[in-house]
Amino acid sequence: MWFYNLGLILYAWAVRLAALRHKKARLWIDGRRDLFRRMRETIDPEARIIWIHVASLGEFEQGRPIIENLRRTHPEYKILLTFFSPSGYEIRKDYKGADYLFYLPLDTSRNARRFLDIAHPEIAIFVKYEYWLNLLRELRRCKVRTYIVSAIFRRNSIFFRPYGGWWRQALETFDVLFVQNEESKELLATLGFDNVLVAGDTRFDRVAEITRTAKRIDIIDRFKGDSRLFVAGSTWGPDEELLIRLINDNPEVKFIIAPHEMDEGRIARIIGEVRGGTLRYTQCTSRTGYGSRQVLILDTVGILASVYSYATWSYIGGGFGVGIHNTLEAATFGLPVAFGPNYEKFKEARDLVTLGAARSVSDYAQLREWFTPLRDNEVFLQKTSRIAKDYTTRHQGATSIIIKTIFQE
Repeated sequence: MWFYNLGLILYAWAVRLAALRHKKARLWIDGRRDLFRRMRETIDPEARIIWIHVASLGEFEQGRPIIENLRRTHPEYKILLTFFSPSGYEIRKDYKGADYLFYLPLDTSRNARRFLDIAHPEIAIFVKYEYWLNLLRELRRCKVRTYIVSAIFRRNSIFFRPYGGWWRQALETFDVLFVQNEESKELLATLGFDNVLVAGDTRFDRVAEITRTAKRIDIIDRFKGDSRLFVAGSTWGPDEELLIRLINDNPEVKFIIAPHEMDEGRIARIIGEVRGGTLRYTQCTSRTGYGSRQVLILDTVGILASVYSYATWSYIGGGFGVGIHNTLEAATFGLPVAFGPNYEKFKEARDLVTLGAARSVSDYAQLREWFTPLRDNEVFLQKTSRIAKDYTTRHQGATSIIIKTIFQE
């Protein structure tokens, strides 16, 4: 395991070097400064603790239904929530659903012991990924009940490779592995694991809650007016190249673009190339004239899920990079979905494509081919919308299975 520990040291050095220039790396370092002192001053040593760890914002949304269910059904416990990435922590650091909220320390043996000594969890829950070998070994030593939820395993992952012995041993920490699909269960069975339960994906429960609690937003109401609205969420540069052409070819449709990162250069490009006029959400006031503007740039965070409730169609960014972002937040409102070609790792995206509720596009011609019949044929639009909505409804219930199993209710 020496190479794993060496890798962690090299990673920490690389982050420190990057922190000289990059804000995200700086936040990663600063957020962990005096971490154990702050934990010791904050966490009640007498409290009964359930620790939930997530990598970033997406996994937080996946774990959120579990956190909020635990708050309702098991108030005798305090919730400790940890993040690995600043992308999640900095956005959700004021989340009221957790009693204690911190960054996860770097996974050295010493840090793992110090962290668990202070946190003293009775139950540990990891969401989807994040197999930290020293922490998992320390959890085994301390005999802490440990679970992973909404996990998904693929044949090419490290657990199934000849050199994956340490990671296979790490899986022995989990009392139950709650997986998303039968394929994951079958793969784990080849390693001898029979403590595997196909519970599904808790994100379906999260997006169901989003539909029930979606907010009315005055700026969006004013911008949309009586027009039909296309919402593009978590977009990157290549996505925006296609969307700008779609916007200019459809002047009768209003568009909202929510960039994944607030890059001023990309925002300026959208403003400069869109012919129908643009607005920035953060610059809108009661005196803003909405009627003559075709595009609203959502240069803020935290409201995209509610904005989908206003839309007729949607596009999800990231598919021309490492992978698409959250399609379920759009599909739960019955929106047809388009995204770039890199979506194969996401089961829900594959399912939506198979069902006909989503389309992967590689260029503008394919995006236009997908959008035109949904724009012009109301019967086809309603049929596609029902498929998307029914899919998200049909897969709810993972949270209940997980909580009942953990507490044997």
